[in-house]
Amino acid sequence: MLKRKLILESGEVFEGIAFGSETESAGEVVFTTGMTGYQETISDPSFCGQIVTMTYPLIGNYGINRDDFEAISPAIKGFVIHELATVPSNFRNEGTLDEYLKMKGIPGIQGIDTRKLTRLIRKEGAVKGYLSKAGEEINLEEIIEWLNAVKFPTNQVAQVSTQKAYPSPGRGKRVVLIDFGMKHGILRELNKRDCDVIVVPYNSSAEEIMTYQPDGIMLSNGPGDPMDVPEAIETIKVLIGKVPMFGICLGHQLFGLASGAKSFKLKFGHRGANHPVKDLRTGRTELTSQNHGFAIDMDSLQGTDLEVTHIALNDGTCEGMRHKKHPVFTVQYHPEASPGPEDPNHLFDEFIELMNNSTREEQLQHA
Repeated sequence: MLKRKLILESGEVFEGIAFGSETESAGEVVFTTGMTGYQETISDPSFCGQIVTMTYPLIGNYGINRDDFEAISPAIKGFVIHELATVPSNFRNEGTLDEYLKMKGIPGIQGIDTRKLTRLIRKEGAVKGYLSKAGEEINLEEIIEWLNAVKFPTNQVAQVSTQKAYPSPGRGKRVVLIDFGMKHGILRELNKRDCDVIVVPYNSSAEEIMTYQPDGIMLSNGPGDPMDVPEAIETIKVLIGKVPMFGICLGHQLFGLASGAKSFKLKFGHRGANHPVKDLRTGRTELTSQNHGFAIDMDSLQGTDLEVTHIALNDGTCEGMRHKKHPVFTVQYHPEASPGPEDPNHLFDEFIELMNNSTREEQLQHA
């Protein structure tokens, strides 16, 4: 078995056993707390450019199957686990995690103390990291110096968004889904409700979007800092008030910025399938699936037309908003789950109801 090192910009070195691709890689090192769902995690576009650490100790035990991907091409830079299950057991299993990562060119490391790594990230915040080539001897000082100097690309949304518009036909409401790094679970939930979906690139103009005559607009999840997508912010500004909108994760943040709010980077982000969120409208608490490193500053909502609808019970950050004048609402978490609890799945029904209550005449007045 070949050895591999994970080196952090702060100088910490974790040595373990290589699996997956033998290539080297570098990215922001983050952790996610889901006990299951490693296949969805690997294929979630919101992890673009990141080396993902699973806090649950045994990973790969149910293998890989054809149904649980959230994107066709994974965009993560590396995968860090404590123990790799080499003989998966599940009736849907069609291959091992090691085989899949090899096929996709993603390096992995196992056998390290993921608890220590997670505590370090919680204390210091997300850090830059480097995964060495399998079996290769490296100069630690040179790598650490390089990590402290390197600036990773900030065009993650452009990397994972569709390049051309495409339809996902239905006979219900017409929804234009702006793809900032869309999980397939969002499209699946709209399809379940017979929506006639048109998926468009992240940099589509408001004018182009409105030519599709949508009944509603969905702002998808995606990776990175919302401030790195200024063209999307300007587009959303123009779209507010024209038709009902529903934003998820990055879409939530972009809508906030378009409405005059501000965003900030969380110390180590929210990533996992067990985050409690309180709905201030009903008093109900729901467990949610989350994956984001930025959040909307609640204090910055003062003086805007936005109000907070949901808060995170772990740290009190903003998890949902609505517009006071127009039919728009957003959430920071993932109501489509995949993986994770499906407590907030009803939000898709609320979006359908919002579109049903918005008449074509009203929409034409704003067009």
